[in-house]
Amino acid sequence: MSNPHKQHASAAEAKITIEFPDSTKKGYPSGVSVQYIIDNDLKRFKSDALVAKLDDKLVDVFVPLRKGGKLKILTFNDKEGKAVFWHSSSHLLAQAVVELFPGAKLTIGPAVEDGFYYDIDHEPFTQEDMEKIEKRMREIAAKDYMVERLELSKKEAMRLFGTNEYKLELIDEMQDGEISAYQQGNFIDLCRGPHIASTGLIKAVKLTKIAGAYWRGNVKNKQLQRIYGISFPGQKMMDEHLKMLAEAERRDHRKLGKELEWFTFMEESPGAPFFFPKGTVIYNQLLAFIREEYKKRGYQEVITPLMYDKSIWITSGHWEHYRENMFTLKVEGKDFGLKSMNCPSHLLIYKSKSRSYKDLPLRIADFAVLHRNELSGVLGGLTRVRKFIQDDAHIFLAAEMIDDEMNKVFDFLNFIYKDTFNFELSVELSTRPENFMGKIDTWNAAEDTLKKALENKAIKFNINPGEGAFYGPKIDIHVKDALGRNWQLGTIQLDFQQPERFDATYIGQDGQKHRVVMIHRALLGSLERFIGILVEHYAGKLPLWLNPVQVKILTVADRFNEFAQKVKEQYEAAGIRAELDDKSESISYKVRQAELEKVNYVLVIGEKEVNSNTVTVRWRDSANPRETSVMSPDEFMGKALDEIKARK
Repeated sequence: MSNPHKQHASAAEAKITIEFPDSTKKGYPSGVSVQYIIDNDLKRFKSDALVAKLDDKLVDVFVPLRKGGKLKILTFNDKEGKAVFWHSSSHLLAQAVVELFPGAKLTIGPAVEDGFYYDIDHEPFTQEDMEKIEKRMREIAAKDYMVERLELSKKEAMRLFGTNEYKLELIDEMQDGEISAYQQGNFIDLCRGPHIASTGLIKAVKLTKIAGAYWRGNVKNKQLQRIYGISFPGQKMMDEHLKMLAEAERRDHRKLGKELEWFTFMEESPGAPFFFPKGTVIYNQLLAFIREEYKKRGYQEVITPLMYDKSIWITSGHWEHYRENMFTLKVEGKDFGLKSMNCPSHLLIYKSKSRSYKDLPLRIADFAVLHRNELSGVLGGLTRVRKFIQDDAHIFLAAEMIDDEMNKVFDFLNFIYKDTFNFELSVELSTRPENFMGKIDTWNAAEDTLKKALENKAIKFNINPGEGAFYGPKIDIHVKDALGRNWQLGTIQLDFQQPERFDATYIGQDGQKHRVVMIHRALLGSLERFIGILVEHYAGKLPLWLNPVQVKILTVADRFNEFAQKVKEQYEAAGIRAELDDKSESISYKVRQAELEKVNYVLVIGEKEVNSNTVTVRWRDSANPRETSVMSPDEFMGKALDEIKARK
């Protein structure tokens, strides 16, 4: 077929100026495409350009440019380039579905963190259907259809998608001048774009799973079929990804949690994990770690109720902006809500008495149980739950204290993630959402304050537009695990809105009332989520200080059990979590069982050890599994206690 992407270099006499990343500039005719610029002046991107950014707006490489600006070419190595590639792949999926199942109705198909999905109104797809769809996707990609952008009036869009009530609902919410669709071959889908230039850029694709999803996430709407997939611009990348998925399955915290008897999930309480005794040890060790740091850093812990009258949620703004995410109930004819976050209760504590500038900053910490009404379709082990706790704290302070306090919060953050867990961090600043509370000027001031705080600490960050909390902008902390996957964990939020709604004040040095400012911060974030990610990051091999069973003592024969029991009791008295395996099994079997249980140290006791008052030590993570060391029980205990104390 003819190439619709050509002919953009001389469309008009007017000139536009393009500025490249190295600050050089060049003039082009208005109507030039980014692809033309790449072909002539940025040839190094010719084989892997996916989309471009002109100033702060993403643009198709094949659409005529009518204005100039700063140009950046994005590839699959760029987060935004990857998202466009995956969104284009969702259109490939949609085209394959309607070609194979003409009665299917398409809804939306976004890119997600690790691929894409498309929600489709159709009877449940079978595994055989999925295989057919995947095959057709490859066939469409191989035809290398060029992609075209179509600008539509509202009337044209209504006519084009007139038989699809889902598209019509979306179009009805749009205005003339902002409606577009994309075409590849004979397939057209409503979409704001941008897209990759042709289907042939998609060299490898795989459909990964299917799930149910309600239209627009509302349980009152019809349930749709959500097909998930992953795609890459090269088969080698797909092979590496599939290898990573296999490793991820081996590390799956749901599988390991059950095998190791740490935690599990039951139908009787969906989205609420059951922690067994060993898993509770991990939970409590993390709490003890944070509590220990709180004492050093001036935090005061409180205990607060879990259920509140509707009035507090109206005051905080949650009833208007967050109610669909809350569990609500009636008590004696009155509306109540289970606590979804701690901030309103901490504001009540703050307001329980008059505060002076001398009381600030006031750091209130809370480990209260929280409940959020997550849809069943998005629940995912410990990483997405309905019941959880956070290492949650709220800091009340005067405006002039913000810079100093933010520095302290960042230092605390680095201590946890870098010094203790050795995670690689990335940071996003999430700005004002559409559904926000308060004045724009106040929001702008809060966003500028957070930007300044990050810049002062030389912390690199990306802007995540429109993803702030409804009451204030936030800094989201992402970690990269051992498989290179990114997870959002901690958050730091700056809030001018709720103190105003609760009329939270302090008496300043001038004797006058001033509005207090509030920092929300949860550094581990949800403990459940943190534990799930930690288990997968370490493949269940937790550091010594966190492991429920730190030392396993194995006896070669029953006659050595008495000596081994004394060693176990000695270690337990010193605070080491030790277990004794004195079953009548071979020593090789016992060692293997200890390895499966991910125990850090295995101590073998036989006749030689009893006669010399020693233990033979095996290290879990030794490069040579046969490597052992012989030492006295006291010497090993000292080394183990040092390692536990250091939280290595």
